[in-house]
Amino acid sequence: MKLTKKEEELLLRYMEGIHEHEEVLRMKTFIQHGDTSTYDHSLEVTKLAFLLSRRLPWSFHEKSIVKGAMLHDFYLYDWHVPDPKRKRLHGLHHHRTAHKNAMKYFRLTPVEEDIILKHMWPLTIKLPRYRESYLVTLADKIVSIKDTLGFTKRKERK
Repeated sequence: MKLTKKEEELLLRYMEGIHEHEEVLRMKTFIQHGDTSTYDHSLEVTKLAFLLSRRLPWSFHEKSIVKGAMLHDFYLYDWHVPDPKRKRLHGLHHHRTAHKNAMKYFRLTPVEEDIILKHMWPLTIKLPRYRESYLVTLADKIVSIKDTLGFTKRKERK
């Protein structure tokens, strides 16, 4: 499955003001899984979630999917380096840091907040509330596996 040219253009329109934001670009300096940056990981999750929203037979708020997916790992630290300030496990806590950062720099809808806060389900206990949250959660799991196994196409880092 691949996005059409029109879908790629729509995706770029939805990402305006997000993917080139100065703080979001900092995600390029942190490794997510394998040797994939947090930025590249989030971009791949965004593309897959958007593609699925276009191909599945249900209606989705696509703009919220794009924004929530792009910001779902907006935590801005290297989770591989131990830090005494972060006493909790990254997988159980980073969604709250990502949410806090997203709220600081962007205006979020309840759907977008839920996407960011619940994307680690089922590792975290709280169930996603919206179908958009489940979709991004699924896309995140798929892309995380691809990242870890080295199947994600990487962009040149800036």
